Amino acid sequence: MALTTTPSFGLQDSMSTVVVDRLPTGRRRRITPQAGRALEILGHAIEYLADEFVYHGDQLETREAHTEAVRILKEANRQVYFNCPEVPTFGELCTAMLNRLWH
Repeated sequence: MALTTTPSFGLQDSMSTVVVDRLPTGRRRRITPQAGRALEILGHAIEYLADEFVYHGDQLETREAHTEAVRILKEANRQVYFNCPEVPTFGELCTAMLNRLWH
């Protein structure tokens, strides 16, 4: 089962499409300072909108637009995260080192 996420709000130029073909592996990712800052900003925006919804949800007349905004921010957050490269496991590092020594 493949899941493709693409931003619908103009981030396509700076980020490529992310294709996830399996469940998350739980592996760590090497997050650059720029990606870390983007994740921090997106996280704060998502948290702000979620708090706004909780505290003023019964007064919000634009629930659908509010929910769509949260979905778009979460999608962008996932895209930034999945664009960061996975950190190789210790076993992969050992295998690569042994392959270099033997070849």
